[in-house]
Amino acid sequence: MPRPTWKPWRYDRKWEGGGMAQTKIIVDSNSYFRLAQNIHPLLSQPFGKDELTLYVHADLNAEFKFNSRLTNKFHWVAESRYVANRSRSINLSKAQKKEIEETYDYLWEHVQDEFLEPRGKGPSPIDTRIVATALVLGIRLVTDDRDMIELAAAYDVQQISSMEMMKLMLDEGHIDSDKIDQVVEQWVYDNDTPHRDWRVDFKRLFGRKAPK
Repeated sequence: MPRPTWKPWRYDRKWEGGGMAQTKIIVDSNSYFRLAQNIHPLLSQPFGKDELTLYVHADLNAEFKFNSRLTNKFHWVAESRYVANRSRSINLSKAQKKEIEETYDYLWEHVQDEFLEPRGKGPSPIDTRIVATALVLGIRLVTDDRDMIELAAAYDVQQISSMEMMKLMLDEGHIDSDKIDQVVEQWVYDNDTPHRDWRVDFKRLFGRKAPK
């Protein structure tokens, strides 16, 4: 399949009800689980001079509902306040939905050819759909998943990690250092740190050692 040429909708800046221009950012499931428990409400809350606003993909609730491993490990996700916070997703026109589906088909073929067949693993369908959404809308993606990072990079989708997202929140005055420590301590307690060398990234981003 020939590689299409994407012209992003530049949906990263969109006027919403109330007259604010939001800079939308889409968060994958792993980063949502790492951030949302202790940074609440995580989603649909504009912050900073650019009105940065985080959203999850509409399919996240279905992913959680039918994945018993996630249900057992992240039981808090089913609490009413978190369910309510996930109730709003990015508003899409019919044309945008159509282009996202077409882009998903193209990216899924890439995943099969470059990940699943040679490696036996790779981005899931929902992961691929999240990357397709970010690509079509021209918005940033928050993820710690190496396969998603590789897929996003192949198509010039800007991605940042969960820690980089917290650094951005800190710089914009949305959270403080105590909140960052609370989030990271939860990762350690849950044995759900982003990767083996996450403490190195923490020191680079925040200029201090990570909490134990």
